[in-house]
Amino acid sequence: MQTIHSEYLPIKIWLNDLEDGAMEQAKNLANYPFAYHHIAIMPDSHQGYGMPIGGVMATLGVVVPNAVGVDIGCGVIAVRTSLTDLNREQLKRIIGGSAKYKGGIRSRIPLGFNHHSKKQDEILMPDYLYKCPIVKQEYESALKQLGTLGGGNHFIEIQKGSDDHIWLMIHSGSRNLGYKVANRYNEIAKERCKNSLLYNPKYNLAWLHLDSLAGKQYLKEMDYCVEFAAASRELMMNRVEQSVEDICPGTLFEPAIDIAHNFAALEHHFGLRVMVHRKGATRAYTGEQGIIPGSQGSCSWITEGMGNPDSFKSCSHGAGRKMGRKAAQHNLNLEEEIKHLDNLGTLHTVRTVKDLDEATGSYKNIDTVMMNQKDLVLPLVQLKPLATIKG
Repeated sequence: MQTIHSEYLPIKIWLNDLEDGAMEQAKNLANYPFAYHHIAIMPDSHQGYGMPIGGVMATLGVVVPNAVGVDIGCGVIAVRTSLTDLNREQLKRIIGGSAKYKGGIRSRIPLGFNHHSKKQDEILMPDYLYKCPIVKQEYESALKQLGTLGGGNHFIEIQKGSDDHIWLMIHSGSRNLGYKVANRYNEIAKERCKNSLLYNPKYNLAWLHLDSLAGKQYLKEMDYCVEFAAASRELMMNRVEQSVEDICPGTLFEPAIDIAHNFAALEHHFGLRVMVHRKGATRAYTGEQGIIPGSQGSCSWITEGMGNPDSFKSCSHGAGRKMGRKAAQHNLNLEEEIKHLDNLGTLHTVRTVKDLDEATGSYKNIDTVMMNQKDLVLPLVQLKPLATIKG
């Protein structure tokens, strides 16, 4: 960890090669009028919109919708199974979705922009709808988005653990519901801040006061989206387990680990109750189990938090992008990326140039990321990919 003292607040950084755009954003945060104590930048950090992905900022008296982002509650769920091995034929049957391998995960979980054709069971939805006007407006659509994966860096993965067990992992978010809530309250925040001498629209970090009606409503709707995203992951995991059970009857599944990495929460740090914004960062309190996924084709980790106060008790949310999506498609070699994944023996999704934005080469090295945060988390189980599904 290195500390930069050039701005109003210190910036504590857990990587040596932070890109210029992300560094500029980190410096903006360090001069933010409501920021508290210091800014923490995780080892997977890269440039985001307004705030670096992998950034952690505590504030006094305000919440910043864009410091949470549009995929509110995005996170990861992981389950250890009683299985110790799966062969390639079993993996293909579990994945399904092809002329030869019908059924399976692909028949149960809509991917990419796809939603369910029918509403899912309302009992799975969070229950304080009446407090959330934007959620209420989007509720009927959300019932068809529940239990769907989405696109981008979201994935379903079957993995082999260093504990000799097969693991199941899903990375997903709040779909269009979180997007609508985030955009609406960011617009409200910009309108409220436009006449403030403290506000600079260039940085896209408009705020809502915690004691304002809009601030209170945003937090309720944000919490709803966090719970919706977790419920969606749970539903998908149940259906992944069903697909495994179809091929491997009698498989046992341990209780899930589920963590979010796009949210804000009131917490105590350095003697005060502050609003901690984690945008692409995972909470890592002492003894808290966590999940740090790698890229497609690299290992993921089950971890235990160390409660480091310098990171506001946080850690990375994954490997982190090394290059943007268009840059990856332009600069990476398709044949080399496919060969790399084929040599690993993993079933993967890289087929064409457009898939290169989610190839291994577009992400940071997960081993370096883990090494850079050895004071933030203890690695417990290493998970090697056997098969990956993406939108």
